[in-house]
Amino acid sequence: MTEQTPPTPPFRDPQLPFAKRIDDLLERLTLEEKISFLHQYTPAVERLGVDAWRTGQEALHGVAWMGPATVFPQAVGLGATWNTDLVRRVGEAVSKEARAMRARDDRVGLNVWSPTVNLLRHPLWGRNEEGYSEDPKLTSAIATAYTRGLRGDHPTYWRTAPVLKHWLAHNNETDRATSSSSVRPRVLHEYDLRAFRETVEAGAVAGVMPAYNLVNGRPNHVSPYLREQLRSWTDEELLVCSDAGAPSNLVDHEHYYDTHEEATAAALLAGVDSFTDHGTESAQIVGRVQRAYEEGLLTEADIDTAVRRQLSVRFRLGEFDPRYDPYAGTHDFDTPAHRALALEAAEQAIVLLKNDGLLPLAPDTRVAVVGLLADECKLDWYSGTLIHRSTPLEGLYERFGAERVEFAEGVDRIRLKTSAGTFLQVPAVDADDEVRGAEGALDPALLSGRTDLPPLTTDPAGTELALIDWGEGVLTLRAPDGRYLSVADDDYVRASADQPGGWVVQETFRLEPHASGHLLRHIGTGRHVCVAADGVKVADENPEIFELVVVERGEEAVRRAAEQADVVVVVAGNDPHINGRETEDRTTLRLPEHQERLLRAARAANPRTVLTLVSAYPYTVRTTSLPAVLWTAHGGQAAGTALARVLSGDVSPAGRLPQTWYEDDGDLPGLLDYDVIGSRQTYLYFEGTPLFPFGHGLSYASFSYADLTTSVTGDAVHVSFTVTNTGDVSADEVAQLYTRAVEPTVTRPRRELVAHRRVTLAPGEKADIAFEVPLRAFEFWDVARGGPRLEPGPYDLLAGASSEDVRLRTTVVLDGEPGAPRPVLQRGLDAADFDEQSGAAIVDRTKVAGDAVTPEPNRTAELVYRDCDLGDGVTEVRVSVAGEGVLELSLDGGPVLAVLSTETATSGPYDYTTLTADIVAEGVHDVHIRLRGPLRLAHVGFSG
Repeated sequence: MTEQTPPTPPFRDPQLPFAKRIDDLLERLTLEEKISFLHQYTPAVERLGVDAWRTGQEALHGVAWMGPATVFPQAVGLGATWNTDLVRRVGEAVSKEARAMRARDDRVGLNVWSPTVNLLRHPLWGRNEEGYSEDPKLTSAIATAYTRGLRGDHPTYWRTAPVLKHWLAHNNETDRATSSSSVRPRVLHEYDLRAFRETVEAGAVAGVMPAYNLVNGRPNHVSPYLREQLRSWTDEELLVCSDAGAPSNLVDHEHYYDTHEEATAAALLAGVDSFTDHGTESAQIVGRVQRAYEEGLLTEADIDTAVRRQLSVRFRLGEFDPRYDPYAGTHDFDTPAHRALALEAAEQAIVLLKNDGLLPLAPDTRVAVVGLLADECKLDWYSGTLIHRSTPLEGLYERFGAERVEFAEGVDRIRLKTSAGTFLQVPAVDADDEVRGAEGALDPALLSGRTDLPPLTTDPAGTELALIDWGEGVLTLRAPDGRYLSVADDDYVRASADQPGGWVVQETFRLEPHASGHLLRHIGTGRHVCVAADGVKVADENPEIFELVVVERGEEAVRRAAEQADVVVVVAGNDPHINGRETEDRTTLRLPEHQERLLRAARAANPRTVLTLVSAYPYTVRTTSLPAVLWTAHGGQAAGTALARVLSGDVSPAGRLPQTWYEDDGDLPGLLDYDVIGSRQTYLYFEGTPLFPFGHGLSYASFSYADLTTSVTGDAVHVSFTVTNTGDVSADEVAQLYTRAVEPTVTRPRRELVAHRRVTLAPGEKADIAFEVPLRAFEFWDVARGGPRLEPGPYDLLAGASSEDVRLRTTVVLDGEPGAPRPVLQRGLDAADFDEQSGAAIVDRTKVAGDAVTPEPNRTAELVYRDCDLGDGVTEVRVSVAGEGVLELSLDGGPVLAVLSTETATSGPYDYTTLTADIVAEGVHDVHIRLRGPLRLAHVGFSG
């Protein structure tokens, strides 16, 4: 008798639609198996032949955390290219490398947590490097391009499955797990949601990751916007992955729920489908979900919904159809094409901020390259390991010849003398310790935390150390062979790091004046350096008092190099792991004082000085005496070559600023002030004079704009104009189109980007630029109606080279829906739907949905609701409030008509009571409400 082959289960049948296959697989899984799928690390189901799987693979500008990979410019640098085609190609390369790396290491995931689409609202945000722009239109354009590259172009199967970070209104590291972003409806819909929405609607997004913070008093991991907004934008199943540790934060830090079971159930019901918590250990999350189910907080259908979304991503990635997966054989890794693309991206990211004719440099120029970043190729927290490396110094050597390039890092060279009269000594490392590779370069495996290298000692001569001052008292110390001093888990100080890095940086120190010398505090542990019999370590007792012996000041080395050169290139900026990174916001826009001194020394010695800022964020710098200034984000593996090609004129710079560069810290709002409209933030609303405006960037060519035409047809405005290269070199121009409401009835942006295009033009060449701008781009969120509205009237269209460099303008008159007074007799006033406010914060009306308004601590909240129609007359006002405090109501800024107060505080913040008062009013008025005390206002109603 012939043994029959068991039938293929439907979930394995590639001819069936994914939805039917997922239904079949769900039916075959037990409840326990489905619950196990909810943790980031999903176990295999061997009886069904289903493999283990995990969500999450960092791939912000290359495959990260998994070893060597092609490293492209930081995300903010990709944003500075304003080139969607380039960014799409970068996404393709990254996803191909993810596939190739997974083929040899199954720890590499295909559900990539990238890109970050948080808007760069505030330039002091520590994670500024991870976003694309302060503008939602540019951010969504770049993010859409990157996700399309990551996804691939097959109609059914995806190369990788991108997840957008971080939902929503997340722009501070200070108290990031407990702070709440107060986001009024207009800011929510016109600003924060837009970047997510347009990217999701483009169809290449697999999901989103909620942010750590709260929005309007409610944690993002239980946000109703996941359901009400995100999932209404697409018919695709979107996978929502929690941020690491955030599910536990709901109880442990935010104290939003009393039990983890309640919190986990609430997050799942809100739309979180995969819980990233407790690392690879799933028992905690699985147990919480199981107990929540047993307590009736969840149903099996709720669990099925989350598992379905996860399986949808796995099917799209081809996991269940290996024979049909078009990307299964991808082996493109560190290819010549990827290396060329990394160079192209680095070149296109460079922004020429100022040029008084000094650039480009002639081929026979003698160049001094100086500064802390002159011979550095810095990585950040979300970088892969460099396979190739190019520093500014190396790039200039290559382009101009080593004999024409002088170098001075500009760091202070010191010795640290102990109270016993000896000096700190870095022990030599034998070649067989594998610290260095075959060509003498530091091995990438040389990382902080090594304990197999000898700790520092002391001896009469000691070792000369490079003291690198990053500002705000933070410094790193480096041995002559390039190794950084670091502290490992055993508390000994060793020269054991190739660069500062790690989640907790172990290579940073502070020198603290003490008696006649200094204590040396290790920032990572908070302890002081001491000298023990068995080596130098950090400890809580017996700190060593060091005498700082300066061998050479950095300014002197810079001065000598500058005097010998035709041109000085000062390379300044930041280390992405220090003074501004994930978990740490910056405190100032200013360049660190030590780097300012180096710049002054170079400028004094040689007026022909070029300042090149290599940084993850904007700075405020005095540029009046400098003939040339450039900026680039950390540009990845080809950064130095790219910079040299731009300085030499091999490439004409065409990067454009993706965010405003402000003149002074005083131009900035509070870090936690998310009301971009009320506090006039970003180029959209900023009324001051920026150092450099949004969209700014110069070229070695010149361009003329002409022939602007417009027409309005259907649901779009059609705009066309020509751009001509009037210079004598081939170059790129970034044509930008902005709009402005001429006669708005509410505060609207000063100007707003609606389209852009980067074009390459030879000398004399002309390009016809045409944009189709949907009428939706001219709408605003009308709080009176609770939805978008196109206001009729004139709108300026502004075409040019930046938000402030407008070359052409015209005005179109658009039909729309006229505004109307608020029908407060029928709808009343939701508290958060104010037109203007001061001293107010939006908070959660309930834990599930809705907003309320409360005064900020120790302030009185002032709320204004414009054009409220009280009809033929009202005689009573009703307010829904919780907590304790006083509410005063007036009309048009006149006398107080009603005072309402709670005699005693309600039993909780969500325990609302209704207060009433008699008033007499009719017609259309501005309603003014003043709140004092810890009172939550949810709603105001009127009756006759």
